[in-house]
Amino acid sequence: MGKPIVYGAEYSVYVRIVRLVLAEKGIDYELVPVDVFAAEGIPAWYFEHHPFGRIPAFCYDGFRLFETNAIARYIDEAFDGPALQPADARGRARMGQIIGMLDAYGYRAMVWDVAVERLEKAEPDSALIAGGLAQAETVLKVLTSLKAEGSWLLGEQLTLADLHAAPIIAYFVKVSEGQDLLARFADIQDWYARIVARPTFARTEKVG
Repeated sequence: MGKPIVYGAEYSVYVRIVRLVLAEKGIDYELVPVDVFAAEGIPAWYFEHHPFGRIPAFCYDGFRLFETNAIARYIDEAFDGPALQPADARGRARMGQIIGMLDAYGYRAMVWDVAVERLEKAEPDSALIAGGLAQAETVLKVLTSLKAEGSWLLGEQLTLADLHAAPIIAYFVKVSEGQDLLARFADIQDWYARIVARPTFARTEKVG
């Protein structure tokens, strides 16, 4: 059947989420580069894998998926390796809540409005950054309130919630404002230090 194929770019937060899930499950895979920001545009062939031209997309044994959450859950359920979803309904609901919150309220603010704006714009928009930081503060407050006792967000089991949150926060703390804000939330800062120390985190870091 061959190896699973992930389509996307190393710089993508959402591609990294899928790669982290595969790495934590111990699954070898192929990463096919797709740069959605390339000057020549998105390759025409890629729309067969993702009709909206976003990344990542996934294929295994002829089965194609797009949307990060669907891909991550499929990998966890279809392949051997440590379970990355809670066994109980409430735990799975909390996991879904955290992932949904990060997608809806965290990603845009933390990655684009703060980190990308600061790192990649010749003249960063200070108002946009300030708004992003305000939203990020709320996200971190809520994440703190939802975090269970234990090493990981849902307790002692590493789950898809951890693997979803880590790449978003990793991008956020590329800038000093992100580092300073994270430092105000000790529980989340300690959690982040633990996940950064995992070998899978280093293996999925963008090179260069």
